[in-house]
Amino acid sequence: MEEKLRDHIQNLIPLTDDEFSFVLSHFSFEKYKKNDFLIQVEDNVKCCYFVVSGLLKLVYDDTNGKQHIVSFAMEDWWESDFSAYFTETKAKMSLQCIEDTMVFSLSFKNYQKLLSQLPKMERFFLQKSNAGYISSQNRILSFLTSNAQQRYKQLLKQYPQLFQRVPKTLLASYLGVSRETLSRLSS
Repeated sequence: MEEKLRDHIQNLIPLTDDEFSFVLSHFSFEKYKKNDFLIQVEDNVKCCYFVVSGLLKLVYDDTNGKQHIVSFAMEDWWESDFSAYFTETKAKMSLQCIEDTMVFSLSFKNYQKLLSQLPKMERFFLQKSNAGYISSQNRILSFLTSNAQQRYKQLLKQYPQLFQRVPKTLLASYLGVSRETLSRLSS
């Protein structure tokens, strides 16, 4: 399991064995079952998560009780309610397992320690954050400029593995369409 985290980091920055041992000492390894919550609304968000195996969904429930899928996170992805994580506030979204999942969790306190004590990790997390911002903006632009068919094709092209692993009702929510519309799009 540790090698997956090391490979992931080393795709962006080199680490010596001692540096990786130091990095690893700041993480906790955790296992969750399908449907378990890593974060629930109103929880104090203390960790972000690196997915070793499995699949997560980040969900926002609106005032009408409608569930909106903000994102999915599969192997080699990071996920949390990042607004709550970085501001040390309560969650506005929940993070739940779609499959049995194994993660490395990083507390905000340990995140800060890593950044201050190993500048390489500051560069690593900056690159990951930038990629996340770009992805978020692309998703927003997709909703503003693309119709449902275009969003469906874009998701299928970018992440075909999601279509094998995620129930259609969740994909529909992520795409902002009904389950029936998704069925029409996929036929």
